[in-house]
Amino acid sequence: MKIRVSLSRQRLELLDEAGECQRAYAVSTAKAGPGEQRGSYRTPRGQHIVRAKIGAGQPENAVFVRRRPTGEIYSPALACAHPDRDWILTRILWLSGCEPGRNRLGEVDTMRRFIYIHGTPDDVELGQPGSIGCVRMNNRDIIELFDLVAPGTAVEIVE
Repeated sequence: MKIRVSLSRQRLELLDEAGECQRAYAVSTAKAGPGEQRGSYRTPRGQHIVRAKIGAGQPENAVFVRRRPTGEIYSPALACAHPDRDWILTRILWLSGCEPGRNRLGEVDTMRRFIYIHGTPDDVELGQPGSIGCVRMNNRDIIELFDLVAPGTAVEIVE
């Protein structure tokens, strides 16, 4: 299996070994567009892998801070209480770049930038850019994807 994220289409596809699309999901990538530089709040391009899967067994809408479940379950009331939080929900696929100088090591390191594929609140509009660098997905979709991929799965992010 391989994951392909299209920034122009705001779409994530799960491909089989022959490159055929098995699943497709609407996503939201960085509102600032593509980019690899640390602090840019942009979605990095190129070849990556799923370095770690985080959140197995957590309930849908479980809230994560620094990759750890807080014990909270996202709700509109919780959102009102914390209006400035960047909500990372349900599951996390932590990405690591594979191309030194482009998305790995130094000031362009995807993993050190904490770039994930993760769940987002249901009221976040998908299909258009809106994140601060990560790839946001519907919570049911991230659960399905999480269960279908393994650590080490290739992830290609293209314009």
